[in-house]
Amino acid sequence: MRTQVNTQLSDGIGISLAEQAYRVLRDRLVMLDIKPGEPINEDRLSSELGCGRTPIREALKRLTSDRLVAAFPRRGTFATDVNIADLAHISEVRRALEPMAAAAAAERATAEDRATLAELRDKLDASKGAEDNDALLRIDLDVHRSIYHCVYNPFLEDTLVGYDNLATRIWCVFAPRLSGMAGHVGEHGPLLTAIIDGDAEKAADLALQHVTGFETAIRALI
Repeated sequence: MRTQVNTQLSDGIGISLAEQAYRVLRDRLVMLDIKPGEPINEDRLSSELGCGRTPIREALKRLTSDRLVAAFPRRGTFATDVNIADLAHISEVRRALEPMAAAAAAERATAEDRATLAELRDKLDASKGAEDNDALLRIDLDVHRSIYHCVYNPFLEDTLVGYDNLATRIWCVFAPRLSGMAGHVGEHGPLLTAIIDGDAEKAADLALQHVTGFETAIRALI
């Protein structure tokens, strides 16, 4: 069963309350902890996160741009629906950008970045055979976001994170019907190794295979 953590935001950790609220709400929306079509209650979120309504409202503005929430006059703000018809458009963008990002990460990652990616690879290895799709999808998010960070291009990183978020929402919808989730997430192991080793060409090829495999797996269930 999916569990939702009532994260309390904290002052003085280097990022604003609005940014913290954005990250918490973004991941709840991505993981469908806030279900598609569900109304967004600002007062409840303010209480859960331990902050005023202003950071919540600022976060919701950004989430609207991310296509994760939609605001309607006199009706309120709602989590957006997951439209399977968007799969082709999302995949088209990811097929172009994910290989580029993987290659750039292999070339630009710092020694510290490569150590972080190695830790993620160990985490992946430990998850082999796991049946908790929710936990596996969270690892998948961590891997993608860590790779995107290594690109050191904030514009490309933001774009990649946005499309990966939308793709993950589709994963979450179909996760109960998918078999072999651990195998799909485990595909990141060789990709991380290629990036750690600085093999840009191999990293690009593996990233393309991964994105193509995602689309194929979902289409097999439609």
